[in-house]
This record gives sequence, C-alpha cells and structure tokens, in this order.
Amino acid sequence: MARVSLSRGKFVVLAAKKSVGDLGKAELEGKRVFVRADLNVPLDKEQKITDDTRIRAAVPTLKYLLDNGAKVLLTSHLGRPKSGPEDKFRLTPVAPRLGELLGKPVKKLNDCIGEEVEKAVAEAKNGELLLLENVRFYKEEEKNVPEFAQKLAANADIYVNDAFGTAHRAHASTEGVTKFLKPSVAGFLLQKELDYLDGAVSNPKRPFAAIVGGSKVSSKITVIESLLNKVDVLIIGGGMVFTFYKARGLGVGSSLVEEDQLELAKKLEVMAKVRKKTVLLRKYHIVGVYQTCYIREEALLELGKKLEVMAKEKGVQLLLPTDVVVADKFDPNANTQTVSAEAIPDGWMGLDIGPDSIKTFEDALKTCKTVVWNGPMGVFEFDKFAKGTYSIAQTLAELTPQGTCTIIGGGDSVAAVEKAGLAEKMSHISTGGGASLELLEGKVLPGVAALDEK
Repeated sequence: MARVSLSRGKFVVLAAKKSVGDLGKAELEGKRVFVRADLNVPLDKEQKITDDTRIRAAVPTLKYLLDNGAKVLLTSHLGRPKSGPEDKFRLTPVAPRLGELLGKPVKKLNDCIGEEVEKAVAEAKNGELLLLENVRFYKEEEKNVPEFAQKLAANADIYVNDAFGTAHRAHASTEGVTKFLKPSVAGFLLQKELDYLDGAVSNPKRPFAAIVGGSKVSSKITVIESLLNKVDVLIIGGGMVFTFYKARGLGVGSSLVEEDQLELAKKLEVMAKVRKKTVLLRKYHIVGVYQTCYIREEALLELGKKLEVMAKEKGVQLLLPTDVVVADKFDPNANTQTVSAEAIPDGWMGLDIGPDSIKTFEDALKTCKTVVWNGPMGVFEFDKFAKGTYSIAQTLAELTPQGTCTIIGGGDSVAAVEKAGLAEKMSHISTGGGASLELLEGKVLPGVAALDEK
C-alpha cells in the first residue's frame, strides 16, 4: 500500500518497499547477498570501538540472512577518508565485535572490489559472512559512478540496504548497485525507520507532538514547515528560538540570530496561527560559547500579552516556560540559579529549563499519542544542566508503555536518551541524522526510492 507524505505543500506518494523479510529460505539459500549497512562507529585513539550501537542495529538483518543460508557480503563506510585507503578508517575493528554479536567468525577482507573479493566469495560457504573494506576508499562511491557500482555488484545476486543513515545520499553502494542487482530490498533496520518516521508523518496517532531544537533555523526550516502541516503540538527550542523572537521585533541581547531567516520565521508563525497549533517557544538555550542569552523584560511582557490575546482569539492552548536554569559562564562548574523567565540576570546565560517549565512541557506531552523529538532541552553534557533533557526523556519513557509512540531522531537527542539509559524504553531510536530530518520533511530518499516495490 502506498503512503502519502506532505512536502512543501506537495503530496509525495511513497510506495511500500520490499523487505528482506519478504525473502524466504528458497530465495536466499546459496545466494550471494550484498548488504550495505551503516557501521560508521566511533573509535578511540587505539582504534577501539566506543559505541557499538550501529553494529548491533545491523545484526537482525545479518542473522536472518545467515540463518537462511545466504553468503553475505557486508560493507559500509567509516569516517571521511580524503584520498584512498587510510588505516584509521579501515573496518578492521568492526569484525571481532560483529563476530561476537553473531556468534560466528567474520572474515575481514582488504578491499570491497577486485580479485580478493571474487576469490573469497567463490570459497565462501552458505551461512558465512565476509566483511568488505570501507567503500569510501574509492572516490567513485560518493560520486555514484556506474562502473564502480557494477564492480560492487559483480559478486552478488541480491542487494539489501540496511543503512538508513546514508539513505538520503545517492551513492554507488546505496543507489547505484540497485541497477545491477535484483531483487533490491530493505533490511529490517531500514524498514523499521520507514515504518516509524514516515508513519509518524503520514498517519500519526493523535494528538501528535514534535519537539524541534538546534541553533539554526536554516538547517531545520523545511522540517518545521512540513511538521506544521501535521502536528497538533509544536515545541521549538534551541538557539533558533531567538530568530523567531527577533522576527517579532523583540530584543534578544547578544543571542545568535540568523538575519536572513527572519522572514521565514515570520512565515512559520503565521502558518502556526492559521493552523491553530500549540506553539511552545522555549526561551533559554546557549547559542555560542560565552555569549549572553537573555530577552529584555519589557519585550517578554509584551510578548506574553500578544500570545495571550492570540490564544483567546484562536482557541489555542498556549504554554510558555516560566523558569530557567542560568549560569554565569559556559562551564560545567559554573555558578547557577533558577530564575523566572522574566528575570534572567544580565551577564548570565540560560543552559536548561527550570522545574516549573519541565512540568509544563511534561503535561503537554502527556496528552499526546505520537511524539517526535529532535533536539535536547539543555546542555545535557554538563550535569548541572541535564535535568530538563533527562526529565523529558523520562516522561517519554513512561508514556511509551501507555501507548504513546515515542520517536527519537537526531544525534544530540539520541545521545541524550542513551546517556540517560532510556533508549530501550522508547518506541524507536533513529539511526539517521540527515536522513531522519529529510524523511520528516517529506522528501524521497534516493537509497529508498531505488529499492523494489512490493
């Protein structure tokens, strides 16, 4: 069944894609399956993996293929090699950890194309896995050169894309190979990402809330535009909030403002009013090291009056933060105090939401049945300013078993939830940064569009 997503006012039909689960033992046994996963894991100075989340995420697809007798050729990118092979970007550290998770040995090759690969594949037995080398050692990968894609596909019969994090890129290993391998299907991880993220936008359980943070409106503008057509509650946070304030004619001190985005910010607020959305503007976020972050008291009072009038006229439930945690400097050991939103001291910067604001946001989220979160509540890397983020994470974790669909997308949000130890309690943790945002925008991802339809 095709699903419909809204992108910049246009409807985009997203056809359901064939999944690896649609292939049984009869289709897989003895077949050479080329799998593109996202094994771009962080490594320390000693080349040891510091977070194996992406490796673990690839296991269900790999195990399914191996259990059904396929010969698996697995590849990925790692880091950003500039010109050819670099030892620090080799996939070598991945092999032993992957072997532990699969419960069987993983043979690591030194290339992703060529005679070594051809020989190893010819000698491989059913149910064995070969880990190919970093595809980005070849510049042809990111340029999506057809000849390179054909070489990648030369030793395989079937293609499986399980790399959601790169699905928004038309690379040789994510899009090009599909022209030479049939069937080309989605892995379990990629399918799950599509089900949750596209499902949230195209057919959410309501009320539907979105939390969008970050410092720049320009990087999230199309996401916000798209979400405004879908959500019932929109929480806008991070440094981008000051662009919205400036667009209203408010003073913002020395806070970061994107002057070229002011008209867009005005447009978004008009859209929100027209659609009678609940717009929660969080007024705190640090937007630059050692920059003062405050809004003049008289401007805040004027804003409060304006929003109250709008809320009454439009019948909108309007929620504003009432307190913030401020610091005298951007430092984990800074002096702090909790103050009302109307009384942020000069020279102090807001680094988290306060207890009253936490309750306000939590109460709003508790009324919702679908929540997409992209952007933390404060500088959670510093313990003194992590309470807001962790409290919201805890609220979502408690809502999940009550039937609320909770989706965490974006690097900082995922890192915060994992640091809080609550990742397993969310409905879905997205593995894609840019891919997640583009899917929420309603864009068609090249790596997905290239796969076979059901």
